[in-house]
Formats: sequence, structure tokens, C-alpha cells
Amino acid sequence: MTTLRIAALGPLCETDAVRKAEITLAVNLSLPVGRNDVLTPPALIPGRPLKPELIAHNLIKPKPLSSVEGRALLVHSVAHIELNAIDLALDVVWRFPGLPDSFYTDWMHIAQEEAKHFMLLHEHLRSLGYNYGDFAAHNALWEMAERTQHDVLARIGIVPRTMEARGLDASPGVKNKLIGAGDHKAGQILDIILEEEIGHVAAGNRWYRYLCQERGLEPVSTYARLIDQYDVPKLRPPFNMAARRLAGFAEEELDALL
Repeated sequence: MTTLRIAALGPLCETDAVRKAEITLAVNLSLPVGRNDVLTPPALIPGRPLKPELIAHNLIKPKPLSSVEGRALLVHSVAHIELNAIDLALDVVWRFPGLPDSFYTDWMHIAQEEAKHFMLLHEHLRSLGYNYGDFAAHNALWEMAERTQHDVLARIGIVPRTMEARGLDASPGVKNKLIGAGDHKAGQILDIILEEEIGHVAAGNRWYRYLCQERGLEPVSTYARLIDQYDVPKLRPPFNMAARRLAGFAEEELDALL
């Protein structure tokens, strides 16, 4: 019988970006979870398209937003993040056994929302005359996924609560740049993404605290240890404090950012 955790492997291993999103959206959330199944990982995770070329993040240079190419490059960078976010959520579903069923349905639902975000950005990119893969991109999000693959606490503590939470901080600035350049459609898409990403980070906070409680750990000090252990880049302002509060960060955690 197919389970939700087995179903996550299909889109995770898919190499075509659009097909990955489509398969993710088609997964039936009412499948039995199979939370105690021990799954054998495929040889290649995640499935990646031949394009875009993946390069160091500091080698990706912006272009003027006064040009269509410059706006497309910025939209492409957000689309790439959303594609990675699909893989990150799917990987959590299949990789870590033995958690409550609602853990897996939460992350599959998140994968489906990330797939929706990618498709919205992909269609907008096409309206600008470009396709996903036309520009280089970086691999920083997935590199952190690989570093945290052996510990669900580290994965949930660092990826949604740190790296994806940075999207909450960055979204208003990216939106304002694109609207200022006349791309109001992109601004509308980013509004949708921000609203739903708050929920994704909130799920990260909720499950991080659950895992800390299960292990008898104090969340704030444990988070500081994880950041140091996994050499996570220091977060820098500006911070979207309103969105972070909606996502469930404690005031103590927000004060530590300042």
C-alpha cells in the first residue's frame, strides 16, 4: 500500500521542476502516513533539472530592475527558493520516521503550498519571456538540508525557523523593489507567499518545541547550540518582527535578534 511518506519520494526525485510541483500538488493527504516504515533512500535526492546552473550565492549578481531581464532574474531567484522549499518539505516527510501522523500531514501540506508558489512564479516568469532555469542559482538551502539529515531536531530548528524565516524578513523589500519597477503582479504573488510562509514557519516553531519537549531540552538555549554546531550564518537586519510574531517566535527569541 502506498503511504504518504512513500508518496513524498516521487516528487522529491522528479528532475523536471514543473512536473515536481504538479506531482506534489497531486499527492492525496488522506493516505495512511506509514510513520514507522523504514524507507530506503533513492540514489539521487533531490531530483534536479539540468538547468539552472548552481553556483556560489555570492557569484549571483543582480541586474537593474528597470529592465525586464532584471525583474525576471529577481523573480527567478524567488522561484528557485520555492522549488527548494518543495524538496525540503518532502524530504522531512520521508526521512524521519516515528513522529505523530500530524507531523507528516503538516509538512506535506506545506510542500503543496510551496508547489503552488513555484507555479505562480513560474507562470509569471513565462509572462516576462523567461523560464525557470534561464538564470544561475545557488544551493545554500539544500546544503543545510544535507548537513541536518541525521537529526530531525536540527533540521526543523535550522531550516524553517532560520533559513525560511529569513524569507519573512526579505519579502517586503523584494516586493517593494518589484512594485517600484512596475511589476505589480509579482507584488501580488509575494503577498500570497508571505501569508502562507508565516504558516510554514509557525509549523516549524510548533514542531521544534514539540521535539525539544520530547528530548527534555530548553528551546532557546538548544537553538543557540544548534546555530553554533551547524555554523549557521548570523542573521542580519532588517527583521520582519510582525511576521515573526505571527509565526510564533517568542519575544525572548526576537529580542536576541537585536
